[in-house]
Amino acid sequence: MNAQVRQYIASVPPGSRRAFRELRAAVRAAAPRAEECISYGILGFRLDGRILVWCAGWKQHVSLYPMTARIRRAHAAALKQYEMSKGTVRFPLSAPVPVTLVRRLVKARAGEMTL
Repeated sequence: MNAQVRQYIASVPPGSRRAFRELRAAVRAAAPRAEECISYGILGFRLDGRILVWCAGWKQHVSLYPMTARIRRAHAAALKQYEMSKGTVRFPLSAPVPVTLVRRLVKARAGEMTL
């Protein structure tokens, strides 16, 4: 882990650090070859030199980006309970991070990159 990644992790609000660690671990489990980096000021994961996903910790939630229209459609039923914006899914701190769903989303994103 490089210094920038350590610095970002340390900057995650204290109330969301546990959820952020769970989100990060789920991404790493789904894409073990991905390399961590800082991009757009948040934690990113590069796979074969290209950004696979980003994840971030905020005061009220943790987020996973990008969720393309294709991924949102394919996982609509599982995602309907979460706040979404065009390319983001937000997991509230009031519930456990859905690790299995995160892994599926990351794997779907990796599959998109090979198309």
